[in-house]
Amino acid sequence: MKLNKYIDHTLLKATATKKDVIKLCEEAKEYNFFSVCINSCYVTLAKKHLQGSDVKVCSVIGFPLGAMSTEAKVFETKQALKDGADEIDMVMNIGFLKSKDFDAVWKDIEAVKNEMPNNVLKVILETCYLEELEIIKASELAIQSGADFIKTSTGFGAGGATINDVKLMKKVAESYNTKIKASGGIRDYKTALEFINLGVERLGVSSGIAIMNGEQSESDY
Repeated sequence: MKLNKYIDHTLLKATATKKDVIKLCEEAKEYNFFSVCINSCYVTLAKKHLQGSDVKVCSVIGFPLGAMSTEAKVFETKQALKDGADEIDMVMNIGFLKSKDFDAVWKDIEAVKNEMPNNVLKVILETCYLEELEIIKASELAIQSGADFIKTSTGFGAGGATINDVKLMKKVAESYNTKIKASGGIRDYKTALEFINLGVERLGVSSGIAIMNGEQSESDY
C-alpha cells in the first residue's frame, strides 16, 4: 500500500508564513503526497512551487467555522480555482444543520459544487460538534448536494477524527459510493492505518512525514 498517496499534507494554522508553505510543498514533492492542503491565500504560491510534480493543490473554503454566507464561500471557491486549486475542502454550515434548516445546508454546498463540476469537493462535517443522528444527516445532505468526499474535521474544533464517527459516515457513504477523508488528531502510522483499514480514502494530516517514518507527532491536525 502506498500510504503517501492517501495523504493531504496539511498546513492551515493562522501563523503559517510563505516560507512555511514553500517548505510544505517541498516536503510533499519529496514524499510524493497526494496533495498539499492550505488556506486559499496561498494557492498561487503552492501551485507555483509544485509545478512539474504530481502533487495537487487542495484549498480550504469557509474555514474553519463554515459560518460565512454562501456567496462568500462561492466567491472564495471561484478565486481558489482560478488561482490553481485542484480540490476544495469546504466547511458545512454547522449552525444551519443544528437549526434543522436542511435546505440551507444543502443549498450552501450545492452552490459551491456548481462552481466546480469537474473538481473534487470535500465537505467537512466537524463531527466533534455533532450527535450521532446529526452525523448521519450531515453525511446524507453533503452527499446529496454533490460532495465527492465527506470529511470528519477541520482540526480546529473540540476534537478530530474518531473511529466511531467514521463508521457512521461510512454507512451513509457506502450507499452513494462517496469517499471519506479523516482529519484531525491522526499523528502516527498505526492510527493512519486504522482509518485506512476502515475504508477511508484520504487522510488530512500535518504529521505526514512522521507517519511515513513510523514516528509519533505532536501536531494538532
